[in-house]
Amino acid sequence: MESTERIFLRVVEAGSFKAAAEQLGTDPSAVSRKVMALEERLGVKLLQRSPRRSTPTETGLLYYEGMRRLTDEQSALEARVSSVADTAQGLLRVSAPLEFGLAFVVPVLKDMVTQYPELRVELRFNSGYAEAPTSHFDVEIHVGDLPDSNLMCKKLADMPMILVASRGYLETHPPPQTAQDLKHHDFLLFSKQQRELPLELHRQGKRERVHVTDGKFTVNSLTAVRDLVVEGFGIGLAPMWPYRKLLETGEVVRLLEGYQLSPYPWYALYPGAAFVPAKTRRFLNLLGQIEFEFDYR
Repeated sequence: MESTERIFLRVVEAGSFKAAAEQLGTDPSAVSRKVMALEERLGVKLLQRSPRRSTPTETGLLYYEGMRRLTDEQSALEARVSSVADTAQGLLRVSAPLEFGLAFVVPVLKDMVTQYPELRVELRFNSGYAEAPTSHFDVEIHVGDLPDSNLMCKKLADMPMILVASRGYLETHPPPQTAQDLKHHDFLLFSKQQRELPLELHRQGKRERVHVTDGKFTVNSLTAVRDLVVEGFGIGLAPMWPYRKLLETGEVVRLLEGYQLSPYPWYALYPGAAFVPAKTRRFLNLLGQIEFEFDYR
């Protein structure tokens, strides 16, 4: 188990003893005992406890901020030492959207741990579409426009988007012939951003904007959206790669093929530092070599 101080940081960042214990692979009572021992040693109460949440007291927040700086400095020092040998080693913490991570990130990480026996990986899946970037990971994969952040950024690819629907849906809803016809259809969206911003379609050098705010579902999972599309609940606005086999078998149909939709950018974010660890550099290099299946063909 990690040091008592690092366990305390885990609890604050995870929000509860249970969540921290899940990350550490232990039980909540063991985590609670560690934090209580730390409080007894310091002679102060660090956390306000409730059945669902654990939040830092004013003193606890002060201790957290100072300890976070110290652990980050320690990590930076270790990274500097590691970078001298230019060998990927230690713990690589990665956050990625679930479907993207399974399709593209996991294969890269498997290659890395095979090539570098001293490397360990902690991979956390997230929605990727609405969550603000944090500094809790060595590399964080993010999709869409980026909020203000002090993290470094590497663009991986532009993800082309397509419109798809099942044949069952099109039997009861006339297939759209123009961009404006989309106003009369039910949409299945995978992010709040899609619901709030107009859909941009390009054709023969002209741009059209259509608001698709009346989505039947907004689900932060490409797999869930794909299943809803197949079951005929509406039109899916999504990347090509989750639908490739369904398009080949004819289970779903691509709509308005004469139009191109504005793509979604994908980024790799990582903490800015004078010394970027070898494990991070190597991972970013491998991500940059992926031939993403984002094309329209």
